[in-house]
Amino acid sequence: MTISFEGRVLLLTTPNTSYSAYLGADDDIPIHTYWGPRITPADAAYLATSTAARLADEWPSFRSAANGHEEYPLDGRLQFGRAALSLEFAGVRSTEWSFAECLVHDDRHVELRFDLRQRDVSVGLHYRLYDDSDVIDRWVTVRNDSPSDVVEVHRLDSAAWVLPEQAQYRMSHLTGRWAAETRLSRTELSEGRFVLESRRGITSHHANPWFAIDDGTATEEHGEVYSAALHWSGSWRLLAQRELDEPVQVLFGWGYEDLGPRPLEPGEQLESPVSSGLFSTGGFGTASRAWHAFALDHVLPRSGETRPVLFNSWEATGFDVDEASQVELANQAADLGCELFVLDDGWFGQRVNDRTGLGDWTVNPNRFPNGLQPLISKVHALGMGFGLWVEPEMVNPDSDLYRAHPDWVYHFEGREPALMRHQLVLNLARLDVAHWVLGELDALLSAHDIQFVKWDMNRPFTDTGWPAEPSRQGRIWFDHVTSVYAIIDALREKHPGVAFEACSGGGGRVDLGMMARTDQFWASDNTDALDRRYIQHGFSQVYPARTMSCWVTDLPTFINKRQVPLTYRFRVAMAGVLGVGGDLTEWTAEELELARELIDQYKQIRPVVQHGLQYRLGEPGRSASAVQYVTRDRRESVVLVYQEAQQYDSTPRPIRLQGLDPAASYRFDDGTTLSGAALMAHGLTPTLTGDYASQLIRLVSP
Repeated sequence: MTISFEGRVLLLTTPNTSYSAYLGADDDIPIHTYWGPRITPADAAYLATSTAARLADEWPSFRSAANGHEEYPLDGRLQFGRAALSLEFAGVRSTEWSFAECLVHDDRHVELRFDLRQRDVSVGLHYRLYDDSDVIDRWVTVRNDSPSDVVEVHRLDSAAWVLPEQAQYRMSHLTGRWAAETRLSRTELSEGRFVLESRRGITSHHANPWFAIDDGTATEEHGEVYSAALHWSGSWRLLAQRELDEPVQVLFGWGYEDLGPRPLEPGEQLESPVSSGLFSTGGFGTASRAWHAFALDHVLPRSGETRPVLFNSWEATGFDVDEASQVELANQAADLGCELFVLDDGWFGQRVNDRTGLGDWTVNPNRFPNGLQPLISKVHALGMGFGLWVEPEMVNPDSDLYRAHPDWVYHFEGREPALMRHQLVLNLARLDVAHWVLGELDALLSAHDIQFVKWDMNRPFTDTGWPAEPSRQGRIWFDHVTSVYAIIDALREKHPGVAFEACSGGGGRVDLGMMARTDQFWASDNTDALDRRYIQHGFSQVYPARTMSCWVTDLPTFINKRQVPLTYRFRVAMAGVLGVGGDLTEWTAEELELARELIDQYKQIRPVVQHGLQYRLGEPGRSASAVQYVTRDRRESVVLVYQEAQQYDSTPRPIRLQGLDPAASYRFDDGTTLSGAALMAHGLTPTLTGDYASQLIRLVSP
């Protein structure tokens, strides 16, 4: 890993890749010149001057001066594409800058600083490298050094990722909706613009802030892939733009298009979220494993911990909770082998349904006359940790909190705010509201011996007004998210023994920004095992199994009426962090015994699943496919094989494994031994019959 800046050529070198940009003369537009396998400083210098000369010789009429090669495009002058940076000064929305200096903050972090002409404003383009990863972090800072003038920030993207010039571009991305999150899609990028965004104030169920681009020929195992993700849990925009004969340029950053300017006060500095980029060879599978390693090694806190098997009360009791019913469920959950008991919604205020009580974070005395501690003590006595559901960013109009502070929600003066799920969004851009939320949760955790918090967020932003501070209204979309981050960070510091799960009506807040301060994600409210196969397949493109919470629940699910065998449901949920969410009091003795056996199986394979390398062996569908996990030393492997539907009397084709040591021998549970070479070249033949069939295969190299 090295950082070089000579002759105004920036060269970043990771263990296997290089990234380069050229600043040129003072009046030149900084251009991107290379991203791919490692090159030398001499190579970078040649590419810089030759690319700049070629762009200067191109016919200039009606074209941008850099023609889509801008390292970070500005709003103004001879740049006609969409801008990564758009600032307004006293009604003038045009930006010009000149290079000031290269600041090497340490051996991993470099900043290119530019000064805006005729303005007391500076812009920093930041880059950060890692010794053990090819991921490159990028972000941008804007500082207003004017003694009196406010700068309106209309756009501040974290990065502009420029792809190599090639004949074809195909973008892989994750889209969906509630109960159908992270569905993998692939789109050919033609001339024009392709936009993915969230306008909801959260990451959203409808699109996820990650992309991967190849030349249309990459497969799971072969091909060059360029990918990037955004560390942000609010509204965001990804914009890919391409002109004829020019490369694709992807702008990536917080805030949706035209959300309104964010004022930058005199003396204030605004820092964008981080966008991380990755070039890899070896297809989509290699790219995913690189993202997983980066997330586990550099993003996820306490990633070396093994997550417990949890039981959650929601699908069993809904809002109808009390101490007796929860103790009964806890006894059965412990008997199954669950290690964490989570009390979901309905324990606080007057929360008897979803119309009342939200925001009143005191224990309901009618349901828990002696508070929560007796239940917590009984759960601990059963050998389980105790967890609690909260939704701190929300409030019901029918609550003590709203009656006392109706001005604490987002709203416009003289207009009734729109309800969703009978609730409103608290204005966490207000410091007093954020401090109140932190105080309530801190008091709750201080008063109870709690090991786990499920942080939910069940509606998007609307009516984003701040009548008391109209000049600060443009800060809402950014400051709400940073307040959520600050609250969780403070709680983790004060209560280091508490783990957090990020939830937003399922997978509405799955991103690297939230991952950095939580321990796992609730990937979807949809627990139907077949639907989950597709959701989990997309999730795995960038996020590791260690962060994916997966439950086994009752049939039929509230999503659909599909009947799926219990074993198949468990083995789908075994692909991540296993949990149970059904009404155990209604399970038969046979179901409880089978669940007990399957939970024990999961505990045996859990270290490999949660901490191993993941390989996708086929895609969900009619034919058999599998998800494989391999320890980093390649001594152990776990294969979860699924067959959604059998056609005719056909048996599944052999499934070729990956990631094994070809020279090693691997023993199956039945004593059969095969070489890694045979398992990868020929594969193993699953023994699957019928619909919704599954198989768990364990391999160990003695």
